[in-house]
Amino acid sequence: MVTKDIKYVGVNDRNIDLFEGQFTVPEGMSYNSYIIVDEKIAVMDSVDRNFGDEWLSNIKAALGDREPDYLIVQHMEPDHSANIARFADEYPDAVIVSSDRAFKMMQNYFETDYSDKRLVVKEGDTLSLGKHTLSFIAAPMVHWPEVIMTYDSFDKVLFSADGFGKFGALDAEEDWACEARRYYFGIVGKFGAQVQNVLKKAANLDIEIICPLHGPVLKENLGYYINLYNTWSSYGVESDGVAIFYTSVYGNTKKAVEILAEELKNSDCPKVAVTDLARDDMAEAVEDAFRYGKIILATTTYNGEIFPFMRTFIEELTERGYRNRKIGLMENGSWMPVAAKTMKKMLENSKEITFTDTVVSIHSAVKDDNIQQIKALAKEISE
Repeated sequence: MVTKDIKYVGVNDRNIDLFEGQFTVPEGMSYNSYIIVDEKIAVMDSVDRNFGDEWLSNIKAALGDREPDYLIVQHMEPDHSANIARFADEYPDAVIVSSDRAFKMMQNYFETDYSDKRLVVKEGDTLSLGKHTLSFIAAPMVHWPEVIMTYDSFDKVLFSADGFGKFGALDAEEDWACEARRYYFGIVGKFGAQVQNVLKKAANLDIEIICPLHGPVLKENLGYYINLYNTWSSYGVESDGVAIFYTSVYGNTKKAVEILAEELKNSDCPKVAVTDLARDDMAEAVEDAFRYGKIILATTTYNGEIFPFMRTFIEELTERGYRNRKIGLMENGSWMPVAAKTMKKMLENSKEITFTDTVVSIHSAVKDDNIQQIKALAKEISE
């Protein structure tokens, strides 16, 4: 139960291996749905197609002999919309409430836009359930174009769609920020400006509870969550320290990275995070690149360019609008190192990026002059 009148009817998915076909979710996922019970009853969003029976059973258990009057669809991604048609069949008198763009998407998914039983809403529209009045907030590209959020002024609840969501089922005991950060930068991160717009709208609301479509209901210390979202969406620096991302074919670049990490630790760097891009989770690497304000990219020259995992990593960053960071470069190559030049070119359109003057350039194996370069890089990146 969220409040006296708002009940949780979502589900946990402990069978999923990859969320959106790419993100590892060892602790599963939750697909959240809520019911607001008043003179009229509104169900907030559906769940993934594999859990339609459980979701409808949860609704019946929550309502007893009553039936819902509305299904409010905030987001049309299938993990939240797949059971709209089943709901419409189960409750033929219920009205479906959503944005105009969402109804166009319903036509694509279900071959109907529910023109005989729909209510199209936009920014500033309201819907009265009795003592609960719902206000709709347009949230385009957070992170799909049709998204709306919903504010209940009676219980002071913001239904935030995919905003403030996280990986992990609700029965997982884990830190919120870690998996919320990986979720944000993996899925929403490209749309920082749009998230900022929504945060500005939310600042004018008296919010005591946030109900996202993934992850736990947030009831306490909301400033903590909102401040993190503000930092993430403004491409600010969350944590002091240096994150090092590397690839290494025969271990020589790895050795240089280990020397660099030790130098940074000896210089009282508050945190040194090291990621092997070929072996560690790519989404966690992206998360760390946005978490810290200073990063080192270290890789080998490969086929006249850079090692594939580093190329993918930089593409993941630039796709998400990577900016406002200081970057150091380290390259390796047996006869013609071009990795640093290639990496720098890949980042040339990123805004507010500064590069260290020192570039570590290794020819096959680490030598004395490379160690001096590494010490200089450690000193410069730490300043």
